[in-house]
Amino acid sequence: MGDPIQLKDEGNKYFQAGDIDKATECYTNAIKVCKDKKVLAVIYRNRSACYLKKESYANAASDATKAIDADAADIKALYRRCQALEKLGKLDMAFKDVQRCATLEPKNKTFLETLRRLGSEIQAKLKTTFSTDSRVQNMFDILLNEEIEKDKREKAANNLIVLSREDAGAERIFQNNGVPLLLNMIETGKPEMMLAAVRTLSGMCTGHKARAMAIVHMVGVDKMCSIMAIDNEEIALATCNLFQCINDSLTGEDTREYGKEEALVLDASKDLKTILLSLLEMVANKKVSGHGRDQALNLLTKNVPRKDKKSNDNTRCLFTIDHGLKKILKVCGQVPELPDQLPLTDNTQLIASVLLNKLYDDLKCDPERNNFRDTCSEYVKSKIDPNNMDKNIHAINTISGLLQGPFDVGNAVVGQQGIMEMMVALCGSEREVDQMVAVEALIHASTKMSRATFFVTNGVSLLKDIYKTTKNEKIKIRALVGLCKLGSAGGDDYGLRQFAEGSTEKLAKQCRKWLCNPQIDAKTRKWAIEGLAYLTNDADVKDDFVEDELALKAMFELAKSKDKTILYAVACTLVNCTNSYDKKEILPELVQLAKFSKQHVPEQHPKDKKDFIEKRVMRLLKAGVTSALAVMVKADSSILTDQTKEMLARVFFALSDNPRDRGTIVAQGGGKALIPLALEGTDAGKVKASHALAKIAAISNPELAFPGERVYEVVRPLISLLNTERDGLQNYEALRGLTNFAAYSEKLRVKIVKEKALPEIENYMFEEHDQIRQAATECMCNLVTCKEVQDRYLEDGNDKLKLLVLLCGEDDETLQMAAAGALAMLTAAQKKLCTKMTRVTVQWLEILQRLCLHTNPSIQHRGIVIVYNMLNSDDSELAKKLIESEMLEILSVIGKAEDNPKRQEAIDAARMCLVKAMDLGLIKPLTSPS
Repeated sequence: MGDPIQLKDEGNKYFQAGDIDKATECYTNAIKVCKDKKVLAVIYRNRSACYLKKESYANAASDATKAIDADAADIKALYRRCQALEKLGKLDMAFKDVQRCATLEPKNKTFLETLRRLGSEIQAKLKTTFSTDSRVQNMFDILLNEEIEKDKREKAANNLIVLSREDAGAERIFQNNGVPLLLNMIETGKPEMMLAAVRTLSGMCTGHKARAMAIVHMVGVDKMCSIMAIDNEEIALATCNLFQCINDSLTGEDTREYGKEEALVLDASKDLKTILLSLLEMVANKKVSGHGRDQALNLLTKNVPRKDKKSNDNTRCLFTIDHGLKKILKVCGQVPELPDQLPLTDNTQLIASVLLNKLYDDLKCDPERNNFRDTCSEYVKSKIDPNNMDKNIHAINTISGLLQGPFDVGNAVVGQQGIMEMMVALCGSEREVDQMVAVEALIHASTKMSRATFFVTNGVSLLKDIYKTTKNEKIKIRALVGLCKLGSAGGDDYGLRQFAEGSTEKLAKQCRKWLCNPQIDAKTRKWAIEGLAYLTNDADVKDDFVEDELALKAMFELAKSKDKTILYAVACTLVNCTNSYDKKEILPELVQLAKFSKQHVPEQHPKDKKDFIEKRVMRLLKAGVTSALAVMVKADSSILTDQTKEMLARVFFALSDNPRDRGTIVAQGGGKALIPLALEGTDAGKVKASHALAKIAAISNPELAFPGERVYEVVRPLISLLNTERDGLQNYEALRGLTNFAAYSEKLRVKIVKEKALPEIENYMFEEHDQIRQAATECMCNLVTCKEVQDRYLEDGNDKLKLLVLLCGEDDETLQMAAAGALAMLTAAQKKLCTKMTRVTVQWLEILQRLCLHTNPSIQHRGIVIVYNMLNSDDSELAKKLIESEMLEILSVIGKAEDNPKRQEAIDAARMCLVKAMDLGLIKPLTSPS
């Protein structure tokens, strides 16, 4: 075979002569016979050069690697591999090789030039790879290729969703013919593909009026409705969100800033009307699934009634009543136990009732309300047929729907001739479904006791008869709920109990028994909670219920189920158990007057006193009430009405009253759940939720209590408590929460400033109430590191700085510490404030000396830091004035003191002041005699 050295040398001669093939052959033969590793490395390196010439880059890289394996510092092999890898497109690997070469020979111009060029190429490639255009095109290529495996295509579909949420990404998808592709994904019928397509369309429609309108025309409203009609909860919800995004963009409800000028488009009213008509068509369409129907009703509930009652335009509401009221009533009247009914979920009929209530509330005058009542009345009358029991119970079920929605309308319909008699007759029917529908209607009719006179007088005996005679558990439990309602007519007034002593406890015990029985279906067990919602007005019942941990947990499990019709009853029960309803203050003088005139005086049950309430709260927390509340708040449905949200907020507020329980609430997700309750709902509910947030924010680590970006959403509810309409405790706890947040991060401080909290905080620094003034000053102390806050103190024509200086002279140590801390940070950050401080009040020097002589080491340290800042302020006259005053003596005494761990910060600061004074030439160091 020959000598490897000789063969290598021959290869070198051929290579220099330009005969690359012969050179490669020689090197290959040399490799076969060579045993010396060092020589072998050289031969591999040389053959690598041949392969580079022949543009066989993979082989060139391979041979260079073998040479490097033998000698990691082989600079020629490293550079050859770098050249091969560059040609193979592996720029990052090539860059590493040439980087090593440049490290070994830092002055080699070739290596440095290659290093610079590869760096630029890598940056350009990264820019191209991650550019929106490239990403969109890449996703499309994968989705269009049927041969690519399913997982990769699904991942690409989900990446499209993320891209569509960026304005640039949404525009590229739209421009790259994306809508037809998304329609193709929908046509596959595969749920995961359909979901991805619908969610991508939602992203594209968000905040862009022109694009939203174009997509409506390209996809078609009918097509979107047909997608929402599919019997798949996720797809129905995603399509509902798509409709909402379109609506918000076309009506201008989406007020977010997207960085582009709003596109000029045609009037969107025609498209909005088409969408409204199509949703109304879905409501009573048999081809629409229960989930699709729920979402159509939810969209109508959210978008038809006026957002602001001050607006005079309720034409959408009137249009909906004219074209869809009977369809909504039809949904309310459905009896799932009968054949040939519309597909429904557990929530559908209650969602329809909520919509009816919202529509009725949106009417402005009596003629409009009369028209609504007449339409409902005529609809119910048209369904009554002596020869068709199914139509009759449809009519009665429709009344139940009205009684759960616009109660006045339902009550008026019940009062019509023959309706009550029919309900009583149905109670005695042989068919169980007739009895069930009639009893439910009786229960709903007795909701508002003041208006249900008939039921108070006649209902108890009727329901008792049904309860005793029926063998059907479902009817038995409903009859019991009716009795519970009638038995709780007196509310929490101990003196107005309807039943004999102990009767309500017996009813409640039976309700708890049913609630805990897993053999009874969830829909029936739900009625047990309805009963408890009324019976828990009685303090004896509350106490027994919270002692029954199994019953509590059973209720919480039902609250977490998909059936959301239970939310209101659970919320009512919890409000009663925590006594978190509003209580009217009864003046002793009025009580005496009422007794004298023989009028009824409300009485408080002995078990409704504070210590009993605290024990009940502890029991609820132990049973896991917070996690149940968190799930309830997440309910994405119009069933979660503003009234229900208010009750949930009240419960949270009661739970967070004791500081030791707040950690438990945070651990079970209560902090996150409170945020939406503080932002939406009734005014009372928002205030209660905001106050509960303030209690948690005041003593919790913001990062743990409100993880991620949620912490920034808490700032606005806290600031909402800083106004004169809120009471002192709300002001104080909001300020404490903001103080904690301001101490946490610069980003949170900026958020507080951006939300315009500064004027309110400053106002409370003038407050007469010591604790509120102290909390406001502590909050300001944590905010002064913000540039915008410093600028406010630099402005002329206000007393902000003067107030801070005067607060340093107060007797309250906590207040002094906060004010002095703020002043120390301000004078360190803004030297001009050192001079300004001497002009705002003649007392500045006296106050400063008092701070420096303070017995509290922390306050003393803050005072001396202020002095140091003044000496360091570039104002020579100010520095001179300080040193010529008694301040020099104070600083000298403190600075000469022996080291003391308790006061060391103050001693060190005083020594710094003396050194600074020497540097300024204001004092001379002591010199020892020669």
